[in-house]
Amino acid sequence: MTSTQTSPLRFLKGHGTENDFVIVPDAENALDLPPAAVARLCDRRAGIGGDGLLHVVRSAAHPEARHLADEAEWFMDYRNADGSVAEMCGNGVRVFARYLEHAGHVTAGEVPVATRGGVKHVHLDKDGSVTVAMGRAVLPEAAATITVDGRSWPSRNVNMGNPHAVAFVEDLDHAGTLFTEPAYAPASVYPDGVNIEFVVDRGPRHVAMRVHERGAAETRSCGTGACAVAVAAARRDGTDPAESGTPVTYTVDVLGGTLVITEHPDGRIDMTGPAVIVAEGTVDPAWLAAGPGNAAAAGIETANA
Repeated sequence: MTSTQTSPLRFLKGHGTENDFVIVPDAENALDLPPAAVARLCDRRAGIGGDGLLHVVRSAAHPEARHLADEAEWFMDYRNADGSVAEMCGNGVRVFARYLEHAGHVTAGEVPVATRGGVKHVHLDKDGSVTVAMGRAVLPEAAATITVDGRSWPSRNVNMGNPHAVAFVEDLDHAGTLFTEPAYAPASVYPDGVNIEFVVDRGPRHVAMRVHERGAAETRSCGTGACAVAVAAARRDGTDPAESGTPVTYTVDVLGGTLVITEHPDGRIDMTGPAVIVAEGTVDPAWLAAGPGNAAAAGIETANA
């Protein structure tokens, strides 16, 4: 935040399959949210806690999204928990759309959301679930080998607007603690880092995954990761909707719940899952400005949504 910011910072908290986010409404892009401030807000012990931050800005007010303003009124300025900027977050965009509904900016139905990965079209279903048109997967040929605790696996390179390395393993415990980023080589395959998914089979077109998210360590869920996993599993299983002419649907279990991923013959990928707003409140701007190690002066007030 800027040094001139003196009013309380409003926030909300939401999650999609327990991939949780701090939501900061800022329609006119008036707030400065440097990486250190984002990291403090996302800190689970000394802050609000979250896998990332959803900065809610009108597209016309943000220099990275003005060119998308005619297609989508709202821009999801997404930040990882360490404060770094990310292109897209599948669970995040569902929660983002749920916030827009919660705030009265949109109603149930189709909602376009601008992201750094392009405009995503979200459908707020009346049953409470949210479906996101995630775009099309890109499958670069270059791939990396993933290594954890002496075990190594080949991975499938899948790009969903952000990079993923998908490794099929015998047991999800083989992924280790995922406190730190698993080793991958050659590093040149992912010059900007990568999200790494470990996958096991649960049944026909049904898999389970754990994920180390770039900039956030292990998370309870990753929407773009679930899409990457479904695409990688379909190709592994010899199923390509573009060749068969029939949509392919995979159920993907994540630690925080279940996502349903459908890939269409034209390459479009839909993801369906829950999105919930759980709380809202304000943060004392002096706490953010104070920097780390001042949890006692946090001044965080919360209220159930």
